[in-house]
Amino acid sequence: MDVIHPRCAGLDISKKDAKVCVRINGAGRRKTSQTVTTYGSTTRQIIALRDHLVAQKVTCVVMEATGDYWKPFYYLLEDLAGVEVMLVNARHVKNLPGRKTDVADATWLAQLGAHGLVRGSFVPPEPIRQLRDLTRTRTAVTRERTREIQRLEKLLEDAGIKLSSVAADLNGKSSRAMLEALLAGETDTAVMADMAQKQLRRKIPQLTEALYGRFNAHHAFLTRMHLDLIDQHTASIEALTERIEVVMEPFRGFRDLICTIPGIGGFTADVVVAETGADMTKFPTAHHLASWAGTTPGNNESAGKVKSRRTRPGNPYLQGALGTAAMSISHTRNTYLAAKYRRIAARRGPLRANVAVQRALLVAIWNIATTATAYHDPGGDYFTRLNPHKARNNAVRQLEAMGYHVTLDKAS
Repeated sequence: MDVIHPRCAGLDISKKDAKVCVRINGAGRRKTSQTVTTYGSTTRQIIALRDHLVAQKVTCVVMEATGDYWKPFYYLLEDLAGVEVMLVNARHVKNLPGRKTDVADATWLAQLGAHGLVRGSFVPPEPIRQLRDLTRTRTAVTRERTREIQRLEKLLEDAGIKLSSVAADLNGKSSRAMLEALLAGETDTAVMADMAQKQLRRKIPQLTEALYGRFNAHHAFLTRMHLDLIDQHTASIEALTERIEVVMEPFRGFRDLICTIPGIGGFTADVVVAETGADMTKFPTAHHLASWAGTTPGNNESAGKVKSRRTRPGNPYLQGALGTAAMSISHTRNTYLAAKYRRIAARRGPLRANVAVQRALLVAIWNIATTATAYHDPGGDYFTRLNPHKARNNAVRQLEAMGYHVTLDKAS
């Protein structure tokens, strides 16, 4: 097998240290040498490792993506001149069972890298990494705020307060006003129900009934705690959003173009920019982007039989944002993506339709980035215009199934 990198290093990284195998391919009668050393994971130790790799004239470094422990090593080695630093997926470089040790893993990584048998994962540049940290933190805090609201709902159920059965949002202005009144000692449910605003005022009789319960001092103490935590999370989300707007400035043009797609708002666009890196040159085609994100069917075929088409694991943050956008799109009208969702959902179910719309979104995003043009929606009647005869026959078939005799006369 051809040797692509005569001087290659493999790093098996753990929390405390890393086993480093430097593989030097022999020339002529010289045998190939493999030397394994151990370096700590502190910054000084990684700098010493960097000097060691320079002294050994290494041209390729391969490391496995182990949790977040790879980051100090990758960030301090990525700018080595003339050295290709590759972060590889652990599933792609799994060692043989029964032969797995840290030293063996480092040696195996060095061998794979020397023969060019591994592909590096996508690691974005520093500005995108900062944006990723911010958007991922905002996602985590938003989820935690949602959990806190759910805890508050459980507490109110314990007190017999059925506010969540009438008001959709316990953290909305009307609900917060009623809860603050409860905490202040208000006992007249009619007075609290009258605090409803806008469309919720239509439900004042239901609110009057729902607010009657056995709310006591114990419930008041815990309610105050939950509301304070919700407010803290809200303040953190607002601070993160302000910081994201600052870091997003170099990528604002791409972000604004993404927002032209129906169903994609500012928060979803932020995640798309942070996770894809706003640089589609990393993905040769839109299909490569969709495959990387885990929205395309997988291949599992043996002896001519397809065993599974299940999608492969992809970027969970990107999938979460696109999944939410696809749900929003499914409720829109007169859009191509909504028509695509309903068309697939009728045959394959809503879950597969959601994934299909996610893939369509990624294809649109790739084309937008490549052409630098806004999204053009083909329209909700796209599939009808694509095959009008099929649409006509389907409509006739449905009417006949309902007991009608259909005669078609072409309009003049």
